[in-house]
Order: sequence, then structure tokens, then C-alpha cells
Amino acid sequence: MKSLKLVLLVFSILLAMSCNKEGLYSPTGYYQEGPILGDQYNEVEENPFIEVATTPVSTFSIDADGASYSNTRRFIQQDNRLPPKAAVRTEELINYFNLDYPYTDNTHPINLNGEVSTCPWNTDNKLIRIGIKGKPIPAAELPPSNFVFLIDVSGSMNSEDKLGLLKTGFNNFVDGLSAEDRVAIVTYAGSAGVVLSSTAGSNKSTIKSAINSLGAGGSTAGAQGIITAYTIAQENFIEGGNNRIIIGTDGDFNVGPSSQEELVSLIEEKRELGIYITVLGVGRGNLNDGALEQIADNGNGTYEYIDNLKQLEKVFVYEISKLYAVAKDVKVQVEFNPANVVSYRLIGYENRLLATEDFEDDTKDAGEIGANQNITALYEIVPNENPNYKSVPTFTVDFRYKEPDSEVSNPMELEIFDDGNSFSDATGFMKFTSSVAAFSMLITDSQYKGTANYNDLINWLNTTNISDPHGFKSEFKSLVQQAESM
Repeated sequence: MKSLKLVLLVFSILLAMSCNKEGLYSPTGYYQEGPILGDQYNEVEENPFIEVATTPVSTFSIDADGASYSNTRRFIQQDNRLPPKAAVRTEELINYFNLDYPYTDNTHPINLNGEVSTCPWNTDNKLIRIGIKGKPIPAAELPPSNFVFLIDVSGSMNSEDKLGLLKTGFNNFVDGLSAEDRVAIVTYAGSAGVVLSSTAGSNKSTIKSAINSLGAGGSTAGAQGIITAYTIAQENFIEGGNNRIIIGTDGDFNVGPSSQEELVSLIEEKRELGIYITVLGVGRGNLNDGALEQIADNGNGTYEYIDNLKQLEKVFVYEISKLYAVAKDVKVQVEFNPANVVSYRLIGYENRLLATEDFEDDTKDAGEIGANQNITALYEIVPNENPNYKSVPTFTVDFRYKEPDSEVSNPMELEIFDDGNSFSDATGFMKFTSSVAAFSMLITDSQYKGTANYNDLINWLNTTNISDPHGFKSEFKSLVQQAESM
């Protein structure tokens, strides 16, 4: 009897050790509810509705990241469960997808568009879409690049879905390098080391050999790796070129400055050097999504999560032009017309909000946009009863951006009128991005989801006809159907 009690006690202790307050460990090794053991996400509260009478102006930084979507996809497709709420950032789900927004005016490196329609999940309200398009640059005209691969080779990276996946991706990336491009490789585990000094892109076999030689083991001195990578990037800086560090890691920093605050502070010190960063997150179980997202956001960078080989192709092949910034510190300030709008809610961008006075402050950091990249923001509005609503703009959008090599911002403006369009009459851009936003609200059980359901999303997507050369939008429809079954 005592032996049985002892066994039960040991079992209870082991079960408790493999649990947290939000979930239980399953035989598959993953949590069925709550975050996977060790994954770290930053909690955010959804943006509320704001009264135009008291606060008519809304200001935010653009967000060009796509990590949250591919991480959400991994939860649904590979782990057969919905993601924890903190893992879902609506703007990153929307901006994951490439949209053929028009670029017709070479006066600026970004072009603007927008529209108003009824809101599909609350027909008493309306929906506003604001679109930004980065200048397309043909592959033959891309500037020479100074790349530094900063690769985490600590013990936590020793799996095929981490270091193995990154090595495949970087090998694919090397195939697209020109002779004018240069690549250096820095690794970090217990300390940082230079595996390959800056090497011409024509020496592909040398670069690939260095990548393929990498193995994992040891602790994680991420800060030292970042410092070393910036030093090498500065030493090989190309004036007028594309200078970028590409970081591949699970974010499990544990040696030296390793807290999110310390790493963000370090990145903020470096971002004025004219060197951009791309952060590639990998793996599960100890993914520090919160830190990686903030490193990218505060360092003139973007954050992507790599969940499979097709995502590698998206980042390293299909959308390689995104690694070439055409504008930085892009800020958006929307002023709502009280004649047409009672209140508004920005959908997503919770950790990208700016104070009104930050808009014209050129020292305030904001997001970058790459060549041929699109950014979308959606607002749900409560309309005012104005019989003449079509005769005045519903909102005016002011934008500010800097050229990649400038510290002085340039203004742009866009006025949008409400033409009285129903959602069924809206553009495919509105229908698709609204479907993604509604999906985000459904999987997080948002209080603002209204009447939206998964069948609605499928119907909206079925009436949408927009370009899908690589099948990612079609895959989204399958993801909606799989999420419904959960």
C-alpha cells in the first residue's frame, strides 16, 4: 500500500512539473491548452473603440512582420491545436500575404490606397482599409548587399526544425547571391565566433561549406553574437547598398545580457548605423517569440517565423525583395471626421501604437517596408447619421517616412470618401484582409468578433479573386477549415 502511495506521489509530482497554469502535458509532448512549455509571448490587450469626439486622431507605426501567421499555422497544422491568444498578432496575420496593391507614382518610394465598406461581422458598423505599397525593384536593379548571417548554434538549436531548417534556408539563399554581394557568417553559443569572414557572393561553394559545417551545442550568448555581427557589418559597409544582418535563432538567450529589455536596449543603440536586421525564429518548446519580435521592431527590422520548407522558399526566394528596404520609420496618423464617424477601433497593431506627438518626431523609431511589400491596416468604425456622408471625407490619413539612408522624414496624405459600398461590393483586397482579421478574432475568441463564424470566412474567401501565385491564400482557406474542426 505504501509502495502504491509512493508511486502515485511521484506520478503527481512529475505531472505537476510538466504542467503550467494554462495546460496539461499530453502523450504527444505538446500542450493541449495554453502555451507549449517554455514558449514565451508578450501579452497584449485588444484595442478598444475610441470616441472621435474626445480623440479624433489615431497614430501607429507600420508592422511588416509575418511571424505570427506562420507560427499560428504551425500550431494548427503540425500541433493540431489553436495557438495561445498571446501568439496571435492580427496585423502580422494580415501582412503575411503579398497583395498586388498598385504602385503608379514614382514621386515616393511608397504608394497609398484605401476604401470603406460595411463591416461583415457587424453590419451596423463600417470597415476602413488603408493600404501601403513599397516600390517594386526588378531583381537586376537590386543594390549590392552586405549580408551577415548570425546563426544560433547553442544546444537548444540541435534539431531539424531549428538549425537543420536554417541551414537549408541559408543554402537556398546563397544560390540567389550576385557576384557584387558579400556574406559573412557569425555563430554564437557560449560565445560568439566568426565562421566565415565577408566573402563575395560568387564564392558560393565556400559559403555553403561554412553553412553546412555548423553544429549545435552549448549555452546561448545572444548579445555577444549581435555585437559581433554589427561589427562585421560595419567593417564591410556598402555605401548606397543593402546592409543587413539575418539572425536565425529560437531566442533562448541565457548568457550575458539576455532579458528582453537588455536585448532591445542593445538593438536600439545599433539601429542608427544604417544596418537593417531580419529575425528568423525557429522551433517550438523554447521559442522566445516576445523577445524576437521586439528585437526586430526596435532595430529597423522584420521578424519571420520558419515553420516548414515552403516558408523558407517564401522568405528566401519568392519575397527576397523584402530584404531591401525602400522606406523606414513609416508612421501613419488617421484623423476621423466626426460628421461621419462616432468611434473607431484599430484592428491589431496593439504594440505599435504611437503618441500623437511622436508622428512628427523624427527621432521616434517606426517600421520599415521592403521593395514590393504591402502593408494593410483595418479600422472598424461606428458611423454617424449623416445623410451627406458621401460629400465629405470619412477620414484623412497622414503618412511620414524616411528614405533608407536619411534621417529626415517626408510627408504624404490620403483622403478617403465613403461611397456607400456594401461588403459584397468591396475590392478583393478588402474581402481577403477582412477575412484574415476575422479569423484572428475567431481563434482568439475576441469580444469584437460580432457575428463572424468560420462558414462566413469561407464564403467571403470564395468571392475573392486576387493573385495567388504560390498558393498561400488558398492554403489560408484550408487553415480556416482546419481551425473550425478544432
